[in-house]
This record gives sequence, C-alpha cells and structure tokens, in this order.
Amino acid sequence: MNEIYLCFRVDSVQRWMEDLRHMTEVECMCVLQAKPIGVEEDSQQGELIVGSGVSAGDHVARNNLQTLLRRALVVSTELGKMFQRLEKGRWQRVHSTAVRANCHVRSLVHEYSAARNTPLEMQKYEKSLLEKCMELTNITERCLHTDDEFFLKSMREAIHEILTDVSDSFSNMIDMALANEIRVLIKQIESSDSLHTIGSAISNLLSLTQDGPQLCSIIAKEGAVVALFKICRQDRFRDLYAHALRTVASICCVEEGINQLEKVDGILCLADILTDDSSVEAARAEAAAVVAQITSPHHTSTQHLASFLESMHDIVTALIKLCETASCGEVFLLASAALANITFFDSMACEILLQLNAIHILLQACKDRQRVDTPYSKDQVVTILANLSVLEQCASEVLQEQGSLLLLLLGEKPSSSSPSEGAACERVQQKAAVTLARLSRDPDVAQTAIQLKAVPRLIELCRSPTERNNSDSVLVACLAALRRLAAGCPDSIEAADHQQLIKPRLVDSFLLCSNMEESFV
Repeated sequence: MNEIYLCFRVDSVQRWMEDLRHMTEVECMCVLQAKPIGVEEDSQQGELIVGSGVSAGDHVARNNLQTLLRRALVVSTELGKMFQRLEKGRWQRVHSTAVRANCHVRSLVHEYSAARNTPLEMQKYEKSLLEKCMELTNITERCLHTDDEFFLKSMREAIHEILTDVSDSFSNMIDMALANEIRVLIKQIESSDSLHTIGSAISNLLSLTQDGPQLCSIIAKEGAVVALFKICRQDRFRDLYAHALRTVASICCVEEGINQLEKVDGILCLADILTDDSSVEAARAEAAAVVAQITSPHHTSTQHLASFLESMHDIVTALIKLCETASCGEVFLLASAALANITFFDSMACEILLQLNAIHILLQACKDRQRVDTPYSKDQVVTILANLSVLEQCASEVLQEQGSLLLLLLGEKPSSSSPSEGAACERVQQKAAVTLARLSRDPDVAQTAIQLKAVPRLIELCRSPTERNNSDSVLVACLAALRRLAAGCPDSIEAADHQQLIKPRLVDSFLLCSNMEESFV
C-alpha cells in the first residue's frame, strides 16, 4: 500500500546541508560533548532544541524527531564502519571511528537529556551506553600500541562483543526516545481542541511513518491508531478525517497497526465514512486507502478480516461508487486497489460486484483518462476482472461490454523507462491474458475474442520477448490463453503456430519461446 503514496520530495542540496550539521569534526565534538545545548527561554516548556536551525512553533516537534533520526543514522553508520574495519584489522581507523561514535552518542544523549524529562528506564540505558562507548574508545586505543597478533586477536573478539552491546543499547535508547516523542504527539491529538494543533501533530506522525516499518510499529504500540480513530468519530474534526486516515493507512503497513484498528472497531468507522454522502471525496479516498492496506495479500495475519466481512457489502458498494465518481486518478487508484484486494479473499465480494454492474463501471473508467491515467490503475482494474472471471455469470457481462478494452490491456506498454512502470505493464498483460483464458471457457466469449484479433496479439507476446518485457509470467499466461482459444476454435490458429505453441507440452512451448531473441511474426 505504501507504494501508492508518493514519497516526500526534498531538494537533494537542502537535505545535504541539513545532514552536514550533524557530520561534525571529532576535535570540535571533544570540546563540546560536555556542553549540552539548553532550552531557549522563549521556547515552549519541554521542547528539545538540538540545533540552531530549528524553527519555532509547530515545526519544532517535527524538527526534533527528524533531527533525532538523522543523528541516530550518523551513529549507526559509524558503528557499521567499526564492524567492517574491525574485521579487516585496521586498528587506527577502528579507534578513530570509536572516538567519533563516542562523541556523537554523548552529544545526542546530553542534548536530549537537557531538553526532556527522560524516563527513568531510558536514563539507565543512557548511563550504560555512555560507559560502554568510553570502554570501546579505551580498548581500541590499547590496540594501537602493539603488534602482538595473539593480543590483537583476543582484543578483536572483546571489541566485537562490546560493539554489539553498544549497537543494541543505542537502538533501544533511540526507540525509547522516539516513543517518548511520539507519546507527546499522541497526547496533543487526544487532549487538544485546536484543529491546528491536532493537524500539526498528525502531520508529524505521518512524516515519521515514512521512515520505515520499525517506526510504524513504535507508533502503533504507543496508541496512535486509537487516537486517530477518536478524531474520525467526532463531527467537529471532519476537516481532519482525510489527514488522520492517511496516517492510519501508513501505520497499518505493520501488524501492530492492524491489531490496534481491530480493537477500536476501526472497520465500522471506515464503513461509516465511506457510506456517508456528506463525507468529502478526500476522506472517502483515504478510507479506501486504509481498506486497501488492511486487506493486502502481503499481510500474514487475517484475523481482522472476520469483522470486515460484517461490513463488506456496504464497503464494496461504496468503493465501486467511488470508482464511478472519482474526480482524479489518485482517488480511483485507491478505491480500485481496495476492491482488488477484497476480491482476493472472499468470493462473495465478486458476486456483490457483479450485482453492482462493476464490469461496466470499470471498463468505462478505462476510457476516461482523468480517472485511469497510469498502468498502476489498469493493474487494479484487470486484477478485479481476473478475480471476477472465475464466476460463470461474468462471461455474459463481458460480452455485453464487447470485451475490446480487455484486449487493449494486452497491448499495454510503459510510457517511460521507469522499472516500476514496466513491472506494472507486465502485470496488466499477464492478468489480461489470465482473464481472457478464464472467460474463454464460454464459446461465445472465445468467438468474440477471435473476432477482435486476440490471437495475433497473444502470439506476438509469446514470440517476442521485448513485447512482454522478457516476462516469463506474461509468456505462461499468454500460452494458456492461446490453448484455451485453440481448444474451442482450432481453425483460428495457423499450422506453424499450432505446431510450436499448442501441440507441445506447455513447458516445451515455454522453453521454446523463452529462448527466442527476436520475433518470428
């Protein structure tokens, strides 16, 4: 699901200049390590001031968190270098890296402790970590003054053990510090009546979710999903629904987030927002994003889907309606992605979609460039069609639409050299071929496909690796579709093609076509 959202774009020079503040010289750090930067008198109580570039007001919390993450990255990078240099026995560099890491850790700990009332448990970690860093510096210095191989070998093992302890302790301390900052943000969401304050706290949480699943797990464990759904259940905060739900969708990339959603009956809240005609499109689109996230096939746990089934009819109805009325490509993508995921885990959803005339709505949407403007959206549409095609009544629905758009999807090609776009086009071609193969069980559909010249395109995809972007999955799907059409209409395929693509075993035809470098068509 996180693929759907665009990453925050930050100018590379600006990012370099921000990071440069933390890549300080060791000599300077040795002088400054015992001089923590204090809290400015005009700043709010408890705000962490970690650099001269921190802006005031609502941006302070975000800067605190991002600075903490950047400083943590600097330390982690130094520790990683130490492991590598230790293995190579570069003792001078091992020691200099230990000194740098020690300085960075001390600076970070002192700055944070000066600005926050750190929890007692975290203080214990800080003290232990600083002692281990100093021990690491001292023991690596001893290795500079000897060439005794036996001594250095024993020291290497001792240093490796201490370094591992330092890495683990540092990770735990950073997790505690982040959890502490996250609790501050959640408290703002829960206790404030100001739309501006709550919106700012939500923005900070959303920004944090972009830093990976580990942070999403911490955010979920601290109760962010619960707090965000409280916002989504209060009419006075309607303007914040979309923002809150986007953050929920990001958090739910991890199992902890989905478990929290289940505990607060989040699915019922999502259904209410999706089916509420007074909800703005942005809120319904973000609710669809949450549905797409929690129904993703990538999740190993499906316990939360039990409660989802109770609201499935309402949710599916609202989502297909959103596909029909979407004002832009992003809204359609989110709604169709949710529907695509839902059709994977319950056949009842497919039956509901057929009753709601979904095939007509989706194929019509493919003609509208305002709604379906990328291979990613077409991927969701053809996924839904492929899953619907297992139902017998789907064939008649496709015949009513003449199926020409389905065949156009076999010709999907990327408009750029983007690898992700190329992969999306492969999925569109593969699923279009799978859908065609399934639907061609019906003789009328097979005859219509032949009349629309599906066979020449399938043969081209089989014989020309460049047409299918060298995709084996597209090749297998096209061979299966050809064989299905040949079974019902043998005269539709020429003798030479029949001899190579139909008559042999599937694996033999696959090997023949996969070894072709040029098209024979």
